[in-house]
Amino acid sequence: MKQIDRTEAERIVSTYADTLLRLCFTYLGSVQDAEDIVQTVYLKLLVSGPEFQSPEHEKAWLIRTAVNACKDELRAFRRRAVPLEAIPEKTALEIPSSPVLDSVMALPNKYRGVIYLFYYEGYSIREIAGLLGRSETAVAAQLSRGRGKLRKMLGGQK
Repeated sequence: MKQIDRTEAERIVSTYADTLLRLCFTYLGSVQDAEDIVQTVYLKLLVSGPEFQSPEHEKAWLIRTAVNACKDELRAFRRRAVPLEAIPEKTALEIPSSPVLDSVMALPNKYRGVIYLFYYEGYSIREIAGLLGRSETAVAAQLSRGRGKLRKMLGGQK
């Protein structure tokens, strides 16, 4: 375990903040919840101080930690006894609206996450499988099914 200094922490935040925020938003659908998860991920990084073998390992750790935190948040949300009232979101994050993005956000999380990582972050199926702890076959199937659902939602064939 190593101590992360201020310069290193600032580099990590400036490098990965947007990626993590967008990824968390795809899981949670709320900018505020996504921001909370990203802060949680950075706190885990500062507390645990893992040693990274490469920049790819660093990014993979951050993404995997963010995905796990999003899943934990979704499970906790389902267990809450009292439903939360809708609060209007005001944020500096610009989430562009488009039929494709709206359709991606309407997909179940298992498809939304792999589509985001594949198309928006440029990861290969093998890399996504490693990040999410799934087999390549499962990721490929989820990507295919997600594309099919998007096609139907957007009025395409099949």
